[in-house]
Amino acid sequence: MNINLLVVDLSHWDPAEDYAQVKAAGVCGVVYKATQGTGYRDSTYLKQRQAALKAGLLWGAYHFGDGSDPQKQVDNFLSYAQIDDQTLFSLDWEDNASSQMKLDGARRFIELCEQELGRVNECVVYSGNTAKEFLGNRKDPFFGAHRLWVAQYGNSCVCQASWDHYWLWQYTDGAYGPEPHTVDGCSPDGIDCNHYDGAPDELAAEWTSGVGPAPVPPSELVVTITIDVPPGITVNVVQNPAVPC
Repeated sequence: MNINLLVVDLSHWDPAEDYAQVKAAGVCGVVYKATQGTGYRDSTYLKQRQAALKAGLLWGAYHFGDGSDPQKQVDNFLSYAQIDDQTLFSLDWEDNASSQMKLDGARRFIELCEQELGRVNECVVYSGNTAKEFLGNRKDPFFGAHRLWVAQYGNSCVCQASWDHYWLWQYTDGAYGPEPHTVDGCSPDGIDCNHYDGAPDELAAEWTSGVGPAPVPPSELVVTITIDVPPGITVNVVQNPAVPC
């Protein structure tokens, strides 16, 4: 597929050098690390936020979750990230060997964050294998009601069963995955880049809405097959449950 790079995500490891160049390169939105756990705050976040907004880019903030108290993590995030009604907010739920955020912790963080902001179902869930490992093959209505920002570095991706489709797809970490790995105005060594299926105006309309791609209506998921066979012949139909994004 053709990569439609409309969003980058950054942190103190790779802050942008020139957001005017980032925008000129065709990027529409930036999601930046604000906090981690109960105490860490990215010291570059506030200046980067100011510069990106000045350049006319969409702005988002993410919190890197760990295994500590979800309420204290929410307090850390919301007291620092300056989230207004134009700011996307996201939970970064990924592998963390030192302190893993588990399923109940992720759910509680999202619930508390949305309650305090008054923005139900608007938290974007960033995850790759972590969500798949904790949720398995089951469909979870709570997580499925939130937009998925899936991380999988390759030419395609597969969503956990709770989601019919991703909202954003982080297709590269700047080293692995398809090109492009770089954006003008950012580190030439490569950054996290994200594909969006639609046009820039569609991305802008959905940025803080909590609304992602429309799910396929159930009627469109039904396949009717007519098979004419001689008497005495048994036909077995096997459905493959693995549906790629």
